[in-house]
Formats: sequence, C-alpha cells, structure tokens
Amino acid sequence: MQNILVLKSSILDTNSQSNLLSNYLTSKLSNKNIVERDLATNVLPHFDSVTANALRGEAKNEEEKALLALSDTLVEELKNSDLVVINAPMYNFNIPTQLKSYFDFIARPRVTFQYTENGPEGLIKGKKALVILTSGGIHQGSATDLVAAYMKIMLGFIGITDVEFVYAEGLGMGGDAVEKAQTQAKAQIDQFLTRC
Repeated sequence: MQNILVLKSSILDTNSQSNLLSNYLTSKLSNKNIVERDLATNVLPHFDSVTANALRGEAKNEEEKALLALSDTLVEELKNSDLVVINAPMYNFNIPTQLKSYFDFIARPRVTFQYTENGPEGLIKGKKALVILTSGGIHQGSATDLVAAYMKIMLGFIGITDVEFVYAEGLGMGGDAVEKAQTQAKAQIDQFLTRC
C-alpha cells in the first residue's frame, strides 16, 4: 500500500470532523505517496447533459473536452491508488453533493465499469477503500445508515469491493460526545492500519 488517494468532501473546512480523522490517518503514513483532493474547496461541476455527453467520449467543443480531461484526471488518480480514503459526512441523510459529483465524474461506461450479460462489472479492481463516515446523530446499523449503504454500492459498482468503514457519530450531541467519537474513530483507524 504505497499510493493513497484521500477524498475530502466536508464543507466545514478546519472544523470538519471527517477532515480531522483523515488528517490523523495520513499523519501516520508519512512514508507513502498521498494525493489529496478536497472536493469542497475545488468543487466539481454538477452532472448535466453537457457533462454526460463529454464523459461518453463524445466531446465536441472546448467545454466538453475540458470536462472529459477533468474526468480522465480523476479516474487516473483512482487507478493509481492502492487505498482510497473517502470522507463521507452525512448531510440530511446522504453524502455531500460534492462527493456525489465526484462519483458522477468517475462512473464511466467502458472506463470504470461495463455492462455484461450478467449485469454491471466494475473495472477498478485490486483497491481497498476506507470510508470515514461522520454524523451528528447515531445511524450505524439502523435504517438511516444510508451513507454506508450508498458508498458500498457505488464503490462496488466500479469494482472496489474491499471496503471498510470508520464511524464517528453523535457529533451534534456536545463536546463530550465529539471527543468520544473522535477517540473511538482514531482507534478504528489504528486497527485498520495494522491490517494494511
């Protein structure tokens, strides 16, 4: 595990609990090649008809060519990684729109997935993913644990099936709860790193 891609998506910048946790993880991997992409600071365009045409490989004008080039860069970063660390804070029971845009840009037929007679097949293989899931409430294992479900499906769709989750929950419940959540999440990260 030499190449690590870190995807940050929190809109809270230095106040982000998920950013603190991914920073904690990367501080323990100083001898690795780490590429960090902050999707909240460098916001990707929303998926629209122009982007859809460009990503099908049919870029016809300068705008579409730029969108395709951006997607190619994102896909290349993903392909070059051994481990993908994804900050996935829960906003209104879902992932941030910034992270959704990322998946829209990298989910490309014949590039990161393909349809076969047996259904979709992911083409990004041999990667591990660690999803750092933060939320104001408590959702793990319940019907509202929608972020984990989405992330597992989306990553599996492009071929990343070795997925682990680190939860930091109850962050809206006051200072003691935040400290407890951070401590527990850091312990989970430490355990994850011993297995890598």
